[in-house]
Amino acid sequence: MENDKKKWIYLLILSLVWGSSYILIKKGLLGLTPLQLGALRITFSTIFLFIIGFKSLFTITKAQWPWIALSALLGTFLPVFLFAYAETEIDSSIASILNSLVPLFTMFLGYVIFKIPFTGNQVLGVLLGLAGGAILILKGAAVNPTQNYLFAGFVVVAAFCYAGNANIIKSKLQEVSSKAIAVGNFSIMIIPALFVLLYSGVGELDYTDTVVVESLIYIGVLAVVGTGIAKILFNKLVQISNPVFSTSVTYLIPVVGIFWGLLDGELFTYIHFMGAMIILLGVYLVNRKQKKDQRLSRSF
Repeated sequence: MENDKKKWIYLLILSLVWGSSYILIKKGLLGLTPLQLGALRITFSTIFLFIIGFKSLFTITKAQWPWIALSALLGTFLPVFLFAYAETEIDSSIASILNSLVPLFTMFLGYVIFKIPFTGNQVLGVLLGLAGGAILILKGAAVNPTQNYLFAGFVVVAAFCYAGNANIIKSKLQEVSSKAIAVGNFSIMIIPALFVLLYSGVGELDYTDTVVVESLIYIGVLAVVGTGIAKILFNKLVQISNPVFSTSVTYLIPVVGIFWGLLDGELFTYIHFMGAMIILLGVYLVNRKQKKDQRLSRSF
């Protein structure tokens, strides 16, 4: 199958998987702390990836390992804890919408670090995206006075981390297989994750409590499908397309995230909708360059 067709299939699968991740995090937090959830998610994912792809580690060169390590930090290690802490205070649907800032940050970092030129439309897109995020955070806090919307900042930081990771994979790890990148990432993360797990109080959990058991099941599913398999698919998507297109999965993630949030009784008002639409308009403007402005792009 041609890459042009494959990338859209990967994009759809990732949107469904990652759009469902936010509700799984929410459910996992019912019986686990953010530190326990993040460390267990990494541990479960590592076990799964080692089973299916340990041999791929030997295809990574010495020069590529520093980039694998930085990709691990930005693409998974920091975000899993940031999202877990964020969802202790904000709804899963709001977290999924704020994650739509990733393509905007991807374009920004691509220019600042890798000197990729951008257009006036993309500048407008970034500004609109940030404005939509501000509306979502500030007005959302008024709608949900019992929630601390300062925790939404954790999602914004995580989105920035994801953007950095996408640029690293495309510019520095293009020759490494998607499976090797994923397995390499987790081979590095497992040691610090186990230290976090050791000091998170996981040994003191009541494993006869059905809430704890259900939370572990939710995180197990999230780790294998939402992290392990999804990381391989995302790495491949970046390699066969480009960083901005691959992070455009955030177009569809909020739709899935909001669907699960509404089913779980979360409040979603016209203010949330307005903020989401402004963010997605910004993402659309940023992505227009990839289709029709390649010849007309100008540096700023």
